[in-house]
Amino acid sequence: MATEHFDVLIAGAGLSGIGVACHLTKKCPDKSFAILEARDAIGGTWDLFRYPGIRSDSDMFTLGYRFKPWTSDKGIADGGDIRQYIRDAAAENKVDEKIRFKHKVKNADWNSREKLWTVTSDVDGETRTYTAKYLVGCTGYYDYDEGFTPEFAGREDFKGQVIHPQFWPEDLDYTGKKVVVIGSGATAVTLIPSMSREVESITMLQRSPTYIVPVPSKDKLAIRLRKFLPESFVYSIIRSRNIMLTMAFYNYCKRFPQKARDFIFNFNKKILPKDFDMSHFTPKYNPWDERLCAVPGGDLYKAIHKGKADVVTDHIDKFVDNGILLKSGKTLEADIIITATGLKVVVLGKINVTMDGQPFDVTDKMSYRGVMFEGIPNAAMVFGYTNSSWTLKADLIADYFCRVVNYMDDKGYDEVIPVNHDPGMAKKSFIDLTSGYISRVKDQLPKQGTKGAWKLHQNYFRDWLSLRASRITAKELQYGKK
Repeated sequence: MATEHFDVLIAGAGLSGIGVACHLTKKCPDKSFAILEARDAIGGTWDLFRYPGIRSDSDMFTLGYRFKPWTSDKGIADGGDIRQYIRDAAAENKVDEKIRFKHKVKNADWNSREKLWTVTSDVDGETRTYTAKYLVGCTGYYDYDEGFTPEFAGREDFKGQVIHPQFWPEDLDYTGKKVVVIGSGATAVTLIPSMSREVESITMLQRSPTYIVPVPSKDKLAIRLRKFLPESFVYSIIRSRNIMLTMAFYNYCKRFPQKARDFIFNFNKKILPKDFDMSHFTPKYNPWDERLCAVPGGDLYKAIHKGKADVVTDHIDKFVDNGILLKSGKTLEADIIITATGLKVVVLGKINVTMDGQPFDVTDKMSYRGVMFEGIPNAAMVFGYTNSSWTLKADLIADYFCRVVNYMDDKGYDEVIPVNHDPGMAKKSFIDLTSGYISRVKDQLPKQGTKGAWKLHQNYFRDWLSLRASRITAKELQYGKK
């Protein structure tokens, strides 16, 4: 099959990929592009995960695109609603017509003479080749092929079902069953209240507690404002308010960690049963050293109040035929064990990046403004916030990328490469979290610098200035022609 050429190739048709494509359509309308999607559907995360109760842990007024208002009353949306929102954005901007499904990108090679990327993808065992002036990675940050599951001794002895939420069986019947969910992150606190309505019992088994906070399931102010203001205006107001509140709370947690710990502890104590053992809700680390888990409408607390859900903090000794034997000697009986033990992080969807056919180690390179990487020409990667809605950063990155493309067109440039002029600059991890899923792969992630355009900020306002107001002619950007 002949090689096809596009101005831009986008890897991934999830929230980020569709967002970049919509920005290109609006701001670079003369540019040809295609989206290469490994799966057979739009939506990425929100199409892959189908476990009970799946929902966002960010509000939809900030998780939504800047250019497309969220019109539902729900502040925190279900997975299906988010999936439909992404599909609608794609259809409204006609980018759904640009998607090549079942195209798993395997390799991307930069040709320095032609100033082009050559991208190969696997399509049902057949290799297809594309060339493009620009490449944008929108693959998220975890492995779609497998989740993370520790080795559990005695797993083969357990007589029931063991399920990872990333691969939820469509026909799973848990009615009247005893369920143990291993883990205490966002997946666990989503599964438990949803399943609690039908199971006999469900237990969250955690090695250590996570910070869990209740949030409203609906935005009452948005509902009131919609009665007399245009939808787009309401969206802008609520979006701005939520950005400020989220950043204010994050900064409060980082600046006054003990006060933040006490605030979250006392808030949880008020809404949990009076005799509840609060050690299960008392993490050892400070707030926002790892992500906080949001509980819309307090549904997890309601399940605990009803006696259908419980929390156990202990270590697993081994699986036994009827459940899990804990280090304390207690056995948690189970018909179904759900390993909500986290995700497996990968960079650029495992795409092999080369330069003129030679290996290129991206894990040793620093990110430039969180968009491009030093030494890699004409390429961008969308990586959102870890302390706020992913899409806030994704929108800024897409907008910045379009600015660069238009500037290069205006000046007749064929290439742009971020260059670090301070070789002595210290480097640190690209993702500044201590979560297990990050700690396991720190040596496999790209880096960030400690100053200037190489330092990443988990702060929307600083990034807005950095990406919307910065000069495209900054000294770190080296432009060239054929």
